[in-house]
Amino acid sequence: MSYVEAIILAIIEGLTEYLPVSSTGHLIIGTALLGIEPNEFVKLFTIAVQPGAILSVLVLYWKQFFKSFRFYINLLIAFIPAAVFGFVFDDVIDSLLESPLTVGISLFVGGVLLLFVDRWFKENEHNPNQEVTYKKSLTIGLFQVLSMIPGTSRSAATIVGGLAAKLNRKNAAEFSFFLAVPTLLAATGYKLLKYILYDSMSLTSHDLGVLFLGNIVSFIVGLVAIKGFITFLTRKGFVWFGWYRIVVGAVIIMLILFNYNLAIL
Repeated sequence: MSYVEAIILAIIEGLTEYLPVSSTGHLIIGTALLGIEPNEFVKLFTIAVQPGAILSVLVLYWKQFFKSFRFYINLLIAFIPAAVFGFVFDDVIDSLLESPLTVGISLFVGGVLLLFVDRWFKENEHNPNQEVTYKKSLTIGLFQVLSMIPGTSRSAATIVGGLAAKLNRKNAAEFSFFLAVPTLLAATGYKLLKYILYDSMSLTSHDLGVLFLGNIVSFIVGLVAIKGFITFLTRKGFVWFGWYRIVVGAVIIMLILFNYNLAIL
């Protein structure tokens, strides 16, 4: 992978990780359009570039992480369901990840659902009780399990989970950002150990340079994406993201139907 390709994929990661549009689906399209040959390092890069995006949350919301011990209990409760499910069904999830059709269908179906989310949960915007309780955290955590299906989008699943728990759009989105920190750190750490220790992957100085550059780019882009997303979501809601997902999902499905060689992550 060249440095230019790393920058492009890192921009895609930084833009889509916290938006309800599926970073996985976009990385599949990105690698296909760039003509990148799928290999173990490409798989590693798509995971190891996530710490940069994680750091953007810590920088923007650092005060929240020093707010109270209850904050961490809420994150732990929300984190556990996906952690258990991901560990038990890791091989099944990996096999689904190798199916662009699964990603395309998930994007399309999820997009259709997002068209109605604002209407379903419109009363939440006027709900005065915005405290994140243990029960609400568990609800969001159970919704995050749905994101194990490639193309669903972790962000979309957890934000909708927050709305189902009676949070407004802004608070649901921000809790989704906070939950991304332990979730992505655990996923990144697990996959790195699996690739480097279990698969005995060795990294060259060029590989390390590509990973470092990718994380810098995903961090910078993540800062912009998070701030812009909160503003847009508060004002416009989910409809535009729904239509966008429908278009992207349809493009992936059409490419498959016409036998376009999508690179598999």
